Amino acid sequence: MENTATEKQKKKKRKVDVLVLSDVHLGTYGCRAKELVKYLNSIKPGTVVLNGDIIDMWQFNKRYWPKSHMQVIHKLTKWMSKGVKIYYITGNHDELLRKFTGFKMGSLSITNKLLLVLEGKIVWIFHGDVFDVTMQHSKWLAKLGSTGYDLLIHLNTFCNWVSQKMGRGKISFSKKIKNSVKQAVKFINDFEKTAANIAIANGYDYVLCGHIHQPEMKTITTDKGQVQYLNSGDWIENLTSLEYRKGEWKLYHYEEALFANDEHDPESNIVDMKNSELFSRMVTEFMNLPA
Repeated sequence: MENTATEKQKKKKRKVDVLVLSDVHLGTYGCRAKELVKYLNSIKPGTVVLNGDIIDMWQFNKRYWPKSHMQVIHKLTKWMSKGVKIYYITGNHDELLRKFTGFKMGSLSITNKLLLVLEGKIVWIFHGDVFDVTMQHSKWLAKLGSTGYDLLIHLNTFCNWVSQKMGRGKISFSKKIKNSVKQAVKFINDFEKTAANIAIANGYDYVLCGHIHQPEMKTITTDKGQVQYLNSGDWIENLTSLEYRKGEWKLYHYEEALFANDEHDPESNIVDMKNSELFSRMVTEFMNLPA
């Protein structure tokens, strides 16, 4: 009976040739790890690209590392143990990993940027913080803003809980701020245009970023040519990823209703542990990966 249930679970998995995730921010209150685990358990990827800010090392705190955050790590290491190719592209919140650029262990590779050739098309993938002037010249200000953003998300979560209890819908404070402040809108537009211009100059067919938490798929045309601009969004507010399958890119949006019956993770044997035990297990899982 148990084997039958396991087989059914495997049959439900969608095949994805390439999965791109960015801006998960594990280790912060705003991270939607529970939803991410459900999503990861629903797919079977051939290649995974972790495009920066997967673990938030700016706000990393051993006192806050929930079971669901460990389940994300567990899922990734399980894929690695099965030979799924995983590229970890460094971002600004996990910039400490940049000193390990070029490191490879089993099917895991750490890099700052990536070029993939898919169906004869060149895909240029990088996080995108290199375009952020604040990051380059006022890193302390960027970190302060990140802390404020995390507090805003935390407040937003509480307000949404109250709102739902009153029978009202959810609202995103930061989305409203980003959509209403002209400077924020201009920054996003400039970010997209800069990425597109460099990609066109280099003859790339796609440019794929993260960083700005703004999921997008569109064609950008200039007097020099055109390119497909893709942004995988985030797992704080938008709960999005990019999936490549059968020669086509799609922007995935998580829908809670589709996972209403997936409260328990049949593949995870992680039990409640103290934080010290969680970190010990994380290290053990990585050390046991095939060389």
